[in-house]
Amino acid sequence: MSRALSPSVARCYGLARVARVWSISRASVYRALKETQPNTPPRRPGPVGACSDAELADHIRRQIAASRLHGEGYRKLWARLRFAGVRASPRRVRRVMRENGLLAPHRVGRTETRHDGTIITDKANEMWGTDMTQTITVREGRANVFVTVEHANSEVVGIHASRSANRFEALEPVRQGVHRCFGAIAPRVARGLKLRHDHGSNYMSGDFQDEIECLGIEASPSFVREPEGNGVAERFIRTLKENLLWVRTFNTIEELRAALIKFARHYNETWLVARHGYRTPAQVRADQCRLDQNVMANLKLAA
Repeated sequence: MSRALSPSVARCYGLARVARVWSISRASVYRALKETQPNTPPRRPGPVGACSDAELADHIRRQIAASRLHGEGYRKLWARLRFAGVRASPRRVRRVMRENGLLAPHRVGRTETRHDGTIITDKANEMWGTDMTQTITVREGRANVFVTVEHANSEVVGIHASRSANRFEALEPVRQGVHRCFGAIAPRVARGLKLRHDHGSNYMSGDFQDEIECLGIEASPSFVREPEGNGVAERFIRTLKENLLWVRTFNTIEELRAALIKFARHYNETWLVARHGYRTPAQVRADQCRLDQNVMANLKLAA
C-alpha cells in the first residue's frame, strides 16, 4: 500500500502516512518483513564467511576422519581447521557441529566437590599424575595398563602394561618418566616433583611410597572418591580407551605394551593442548627446554 500511487497527484503514499492512517508503528512493519517463512532453517545473522555451513561441515568431517584421535571437542577441531587454512569462528564451528551431530559426547559431573583448586602447573616436572586401567587380551586374559602424565602439558611420560597390578608394576611408568625427564634413576634425582595418585593399595603401599621418596618425589594423593583431583591422568585414560583399548584387539600383553608405546608417542606429537595455544605436548616441552636453556645462558653471562 505504501508504494501505491495517489490518483490525484500520482505520487506514492509512503510508509509513514500509511502506518499513521492504519494506527500501526513502522517498527512493526519492518519486523513483519524480516520474519522468515515457515520451515526455514535458522541462520545466524551476519556474514556467512569464507564458506557456507554445508562446506564447513564437510571440512569438519574430513578433519575428524583424518585424525586418529577421537573425542576431540569443537575447539580442537577449530584449531585443526585453522592449520588447514579454513577460517571460521569457534562459535560457528560449535554450531555447525551441533547441527550435524558431530559434537563429542560428554558427561555431566557433580556440582559439589571438595576440590576447589587447580591441578594444572605452569612448568613441566612440577607435578605428574599416575593411574591404571584394565583391558582384555585374547590369549593372556586381563591386562593392567599404567600411565604417568605430566600436569603442565598433558604429556605421557611413562606407560606400561602387565598381567599383575602390584606396586612394582605401578612404579614402572614413574621410573620411565624419571629416566626420560631427569636422565637417570638415582636418589633425589627428581627433587621438587610431586606425584598425584589415588588411594589404591598398590600406590599406598610402603614399597611404592619408599621408592618415590628415594627418587626425591613428594607423594600427593587425591581426595577419596574425588577422581577430578587426578583429572589429568584420568582424562588421558579416557582418550586411551576411546582411541586404542576399545577399538583394537590384542593377542598378548607384549603386543599391547608395544601398541601403548607407539600410541603414547603419537599422542605426544599430535594431541592439541588448548591452554597452550593448541600446541602439542612435545612442542610445549621443547619450547620450555629452549626457554630454560636461554635462562641458564643469561645467568652464566651475568655471573
